[in-house]
Parts: sequence; structure tokens; C-alpha cells
Amino acid sequence: MTSSVAIQGFAGSFHDVAARHYFGPATATAPCATFGEVVRRVADGTAGHGLMAIENSIAGSILPNYTLLRNAGLRVAGEVYLHIRQHLLVLPGQPLAAIREVHSHPMALLQCADFLGQHPWRLVETEDTALSARRIREGQLTGVAAVAGARAAELYDLEILTPDIHAEPKNYTRFLVLARPADTPEAARPDKASLCFHTAHAQGSLARVLVCIAEQGINLSKLQSCPQPGSTWHYSFHADLEFDDPARLDAALRAIEPLTENVQVLGRYRRGATH
Repeated sequence: MTSSVAIQGFAGSFHDVAARHYFGPATATAPCATFGEVVRRVADGTAGHGLMAIENSIAGSILPNYTLLRNAGLRVAGEVYLHIRQHLLVLPGQPLAAIREVHSHPMALLQCADFLGQHPWRLVETEDTALSARRIREGQLTGVAAVAGARAAELYDLEILTPDIHAEPKNYTRFLVLARPADTPEAARPDKASLCFHTAHAQGSLARVLVCIAEQGINLSKLQSCPQPGSTWHYSFHADLEFDDPARLDAALRAIEPLTENVQVLGRYRRGATH
């Protein structure tokens, strides 16, 4: 197994930046075109870890990634909260009036919708923020801008024409660190856990589970419903729980066991700090 970290995106992407925050600036990253490829590389051992965005404070949850996480057989080994600063990048010397098109990942375009909507530009969705920046440099594309971060501007020698064009100043993305179960020693004193479970399709079933969790003094920091394939209008639930004492989590798991089906503890880890 290699020690590289599989990321969705390319050098200069926010996944790249988040990986270096978590693992260190000398981290070797393995670019992947899709989140599915990230999961596959970790599962088959061609990457030691993976980093996968799961939610953004402006655009919300990335729902397909919850399904990937549930089905991957991997573990959540940690998390990273990264302050996302989106900038408008161009070849040096390009004025704002010359811009005709703006290229970036759909999530980045969504985060900057207010600013972009003020201009008559054609918006082009691409696979990755940093790849959009790289293509401008490689193709010497005039009249084209990219929405990407400062690291991409630095790597591809582009000018930040307009900084901080995201709608919300406190724009954060949460990334999960993924690893195979055999390569995931539990944190010395975990204070967060990610779960997936089903409840009976009956009135009050979810509420009873949440009451059991609250009675253990645990903070429910995230609850996300996802449709169950093959069961119309039935849902599974992903929950992130924060606690001061791991014994509280164990007590909560015992309490909800008779109220839930197929409980998966996807990981016990230390809470991430914002960057």
C-alpha cells in the first residue's frame, strides 16, 4: 500500500490544500477524476488514505458521497474543515471587461452565484476548480476566467482579478479522511463519531432514536437522510455525534440498538479544527 492520499481534483484544488493541512505540506496526493475513484483507490490499497468533501456551509451536503461512504467498507479516520476562499483568476493583464466565460466546478459556481449573476458571462461547468485554472494557463485562454483558490493561482501563474467572490464570507467545506479498517487505529480519545442507521417506517421512530442520543449528553452535529434504493420513500440516516467521553457514545449505541436497523459505526475520530 502506498502512503499517498487520493483526492478528487488536481494540484491546487481545495482537496489538495485540505490534504496538506491534515497530513502535512510534503504530502503526496493522487489526483482522481471522481469521488468514486477516490474510494476505489483507498479500498484497493493503491492509496493509503482518501480525502472526500462531504458538505459545504453554503451549498450544503454532497448527497452522493453519503451513499459512497455507506457502501465503501471504509472508515472515517478524521476530518478537515477548510475555509474556502473563491477568487476570479485570469491570465495576467486581462481586464474584467474582457471576460466572456467563467469556468469552474459546479459547487464553486454555486458558492459564487451572487457575484457571477451580476455579469453577462457564460458559465461553464468543469470537473475541478484547479483544472479550470490549469487549462487557462496551458491554452493561453484570453477572455476566460476560472473560479478557484489562491493555491491554483500560484501554481498556474494566474492573476487574481477579483478576490473573495463567494457569497458567504464564512465559507467552509468539511472533508472526511478515509482509510481501510485495517489501517485505521482508533484515536486515543475520540470525541466524534459518524453513524449510519435505518429506523422503522413508523410514526415517531426517528424521534425516539434522537431522544436516546440526547439523553447521553451527546451533541447531534449533523443528521442527513438518504433514500434507500429499492424502498420507495424509505430513508437511511447519517448522523455525526460529538461527545466528551467515549463511554457516552457506547451507551448511546446500546440504547438505540433496539430502535434501529443495520447500525454502522463509520468512524470514531477527533473533531477537526477550522483553517
